[in-house]
Amino acid sequence: MHTVIVYESMYGNTREIAEAIAEGVHQADPEASVDCLPVARADTGMTRTADLLVVGGPTHMHGMSSGLSRRMAAVAEARKEDRAEAAEEAYETAEGPGLRTWFHRLPKTEPGTHAAAFDTRAEMRMSGAAAEGIAQRLSRHHYDVVAEPEGFLVEDADGPLRAGELDRARAWGAGLV
Repeated sequence: MHTVIVYESMYGNTREIAEAIAEGVHQADPEASVDCLPVARADTGMTRTADLLVVGGPTHMHGMSSGLSRRMAAVAEARKEDRAEAAEEAYETAEGPGLRTWFHRLPKTEPGTHAAAFDTRAEMRMSGAAAEGIAQRLSRHHYDVVAEPEGFLVEDADGPLRAGELDRARAWGAGLV
């Protein structure tokens, strides 16, 4: 089984969830081949070889991030002290293509190709969720979404992840297999 996990991450939270999902896939199927890549390095052609495509991103302004929301997040991160590594990741993500752009280049697939969507989000009233938009885009590209879109919680807009979310992501990844 070949699984491709594509993620967009500003503060490292979504990257950590994607890596935990990859670990869960390996736990469920030790022979599985798993590619876990940031969206900027995810060649849409590699999705053609995937038996399972998992796509995730942060929730910005009630849904999937946009170029504007990524730039705003990078600027906010750069203003914080002692967060140089996170600021670097935020700027790299802000300057590169986001999931919205990546989906424009994603080729349609044959029905029967499996996919799943996830996001990271703060548990606040009216915060929204990016996973639903990701799942809709996967469906429009003829992927069979095999699980309900899943949200993983962060404590604040920029994290850290809520306790137990990495374990939940591993279990979710294993369940996709």
